[in-house]
Amino acid sequence: MPLPAQPESLPAWRTLKAELRQTVGESQYEIWLAGLELRVWDGQRLVLGTPAATRSWVADRFGRAIERCARHVLGESVDVVLESEPSAAGPGAAARSAGGTPDPPRPQAAPSERFNPRYSFDQFIIGHGNRLAHAAALAVAELPGQAYNPLFLHAPPGLGKTHLLHAIGNYIHAYGADARVRYTTAEDFTNHFMSALSTRSLDPFKRAYRDADVLLIDDIQFLANKARTEEEFFHTFNALYERGRQLVLTCDQLPRALTGIAARLRERFEAGLVADMSPPDHATRVAILRKRAVLDGVQLSEPAVLDLIASRVTNNIRALEGALIRVVAYHSLTQRPIDLELAREVMDSMYPRRGSAQPTVQDVQRTVAERFALSTDELISPVRSARIAWPRQLAIHLARELTGASLQAIGDAFGGRNHATVLHACKRVAERLAEDENVAHELDSLAQRLDHQHADRGR
Repeated sequence: MPLPAQPESLPAWRTLKAELRQTVGESQYEIWLAGLELRVWDGQRLVLGTPAATRSWVADRFGRAIERCARHVLGESVDVVLESEPSAAGPGAAARSAGGTPDPPRPQAAPSERFNPRYSFDQFIIGHGNRLAHAAALAVAELPGQAYNPLFLHAPPGLGKTHLLHAIGNYIHAYGADARVRYTTAEDFTNHFMSALSTRSLDPFKRAYRDADVLLIDDIQFLANKARTEEEFFHTFNALYERGRQLVLTCDQLPRALTGIAARLRERFEAGLVADMSPPDHATRVAILRKRAVLDGVQLSEPAVLDLIASRVTNNIRALEGALIRVVAYHSLTQRPIDLELAREVMDSMYPRRGSAQPTVQDVQRTVAERFALSTDELISPVRSARIAWPRQLAIHLARELTGASLQAIGDAFGGRNHATVLHACKRVAERLAEDENVAHELDSLAQRLDHQHADRGR
C-alpha cells in the first residue's frame, strides 16, 4: 500500500513515535530512534528505515521495544522490519561496497587494551557532581563521533574519570560492532612516541592511534612541556577529528589552565564539551560504598558503617573505597563483625574524627572574618564591596554545610537576610568551585580551622 506524500502526517505513525519516546526515554530516543523513517505500512507489514551504520545496533538494543510499541499501536499481527541503505557514514560503520559485500571485519583492541570489567556504566554511581559527565560519556559511547567531540572530562584525582573512560570502552566493545577503541594515558603515549623515534618506527606508531575509531586519553595534563610529543598529539588529534572519529580526554585541570600546553591544542580541547566532576555528596558516597559492598559480598553487621565511612572520607572515591577495603581487611584478620565499633577504630587511625560538637553560625562568622582580616560586624553588614561580599558568601556556604542551621536562621544571623539571599550565596560559591580549584582549597582550609577549634575545645 503506497504511503501518502507526507508519511509523517499519519496519526498512527505519530502515536507510535510518542510511544517509543515514552518507552525508551527521552535521551535514548533522541540519539537512536528520532531518525527512524516510515517506508512501508500496508496494514500488516511495517518497514522502518535507519542508517546502515546503526541498523544492527538499533535492532539489537531496541528491536523488541519497537516491535512491542508497534503492536500496541497498530495491532498484534503487525510485522516490523528494519532496513537501511548501504552507507559508510560514522566511525565503526560496517561499510559496504557497491556490490553489497561487507568490508573485512576490523581487528579488536589488543589484549593490553582490554578494559576493566568493573568499570562499566552500570557500576558508576551517579550523583549531583558527576551527572553531566556520566550522561556525556554514555552519549559518546552510544554514538561515537556524533554526540560530543571531543569530550573533555575534568576533575581532581580519584573522582571517576578513568572509570568513565573504561566504561566507554566496555560499552563500545559490547555494542559497537567492529569499532576500534584505543585507550592510553598521556604518559604512555609519550613513551610510545619516544620509542618510535628511537627505533625509526613512526609509521606503525601513527597507525596505532590514527586508525582508531575512538581514542581515549587519560591524564592529558602530562603532555605539558613536552614539545615534540605535544606536536605529534596535535597532528593525531586533527587526523582523528577531521575524519569524524571520537576523542575523549581526561584532565585534572580545565583546558585554559593547561599553560604548559600550546594554545592551539587547548582551543581544540574546549571546542567540544568540557564536563566537570566534583566530589560526591554524602548520599552519593554512601551509595558508592553500598554498591562496592554488594559487588564484593561484604556482610555488614550494622549498615551505619557505610554512613560512618562516608562522613570521614569526602573528597576522593578511590580513598573512599580504600577505607571500606581496610575495614574489611581488619574484619578478616580479627574475625570481628563489621560493626560501628570496628569501623570507628579503623577510621580513627586513617581519618581522625571531626570535633564532637557542630560549629555554630557565629563560629563560622568569626573564623571567616579572621581569615579575611574583617570584623564580624563588617561580614554581616549590608556592604556589597568585593572585599566583603565574597567572604560573606563563603561564610554563608560554610554555615549551611557545617552547622545544620535552617536557611532562615542563617539569613537572620547574617544581618536579617532572607532565605533566597542565602541560596544565592551558596549558588555563587558552587559556581566558583566549578571554575576555580583555589576556592575548594579555601573552603577546606576554613573547614579544617573550624574542626581544629572544636577538637581543642573537646580536650
